[in-house]
Amino acid sequence: MNKAVLIALVSAGVLVAQDMPADYAGVLKTLDKQGDFKENVLKINIPRNDLKVTVDGIATPTPFGFGGWLAMTKGDGGMDVMMGDLVLVEDEVNPVMSALLDNGLEVTAVHNHFFFESPRIFYMHVHGHGKPADLAKMAKPTLDLIGRVSAQHQSMVTGGTSNVTAGQIDTAKIARIAGHEGEQTGAVYKITVGRDDLKLKERGANINSRMGLNTWAAFFGSDANAEVAGDIAMLSQEVTPVLKALRANGLNVVAIHHHMTGTQPTVYFLHYWGTGPAEKLASGFKAALGELGKGKATSAKAADH
Repeated sequence: MNKAVLIALVSAGVLVAQDMPADYAGVLKTLDKQGDFKENVLKINIPRNDLKVTVDGIATPTPFGFGGWLAMTKGDGGMDVMMGDLVLVEDEVNPVMSALLDNGLEVTAVHNHFFFESPRIFYMHVHGHGKPADLAKMAKPTLDLIGRVSAQHQSMVTGGTSNVTAGQIDTAKIARIAGHEGEQTGAVYKITVGRDDLKLKERGANINSRMGLNTWAAFFGSDANAEVAGDIAMLSQEVTPVLKALRANGLNVVAIHHHMTGTQPTVYFLHYWGTGPAEKLASGFKAALGELGKGKATSAKAADH
């Protein structure tokens, strides 16, 4: 082989298989994970080898789509940017989310990749910035939870132990707590709060509460034992404060995604659910509302979805 060609091939190999920087080797040691360093990116592997997943009855190997990861690369000012996608079962989603938020990291999306899979799998996107060693310390409590959260809700779903049934809810009290009136439809009381403060337009049309630009909470059950479900419309800077408010009040986040594309500003939507005394659930909803537009969102009684 021509000596010049050999040198070029060796050089190309060096570019692909870069030496692991010392700070990134420290990250892998702190997290006790395997990874590699290519194209100036540390990729940390978090495969869910503990799960035996079937998709529509087909036994499916981990590399097919159940390999979670974190990645780090150098940014400005000596700080790294970290992004990642964690593969979680249902019972892990909210404990993992709380661990991320409590340790200074951000959650930017929660969604699914499959239908008809067993167990149900959700994907949580992670973001952070800082020194590599600090990011590793921030991420470690989360990674230590994955695969170790008890499946407490499985028995509740199959056994129906929550016992939320139709009853009397003091809707006037809920309205006072939330600061917004709602509407009664059968056994469900729903409060809808528009985001007219965002002045959103699409091809010249005003996108208002009736068009889906709103936050809502639906209550069912009794004063002592109720459930709430809802959707929150947020700007990017509101996502993390809203997540913290919901989790601090015991409400479960079930999805973070878009309902609209190409809008200015970009609006994110968050779906949540929880059970407990109606007053406590209303307080959780109020806490989330307080993070939107500095509490200046306007109300809209009309239901949206």
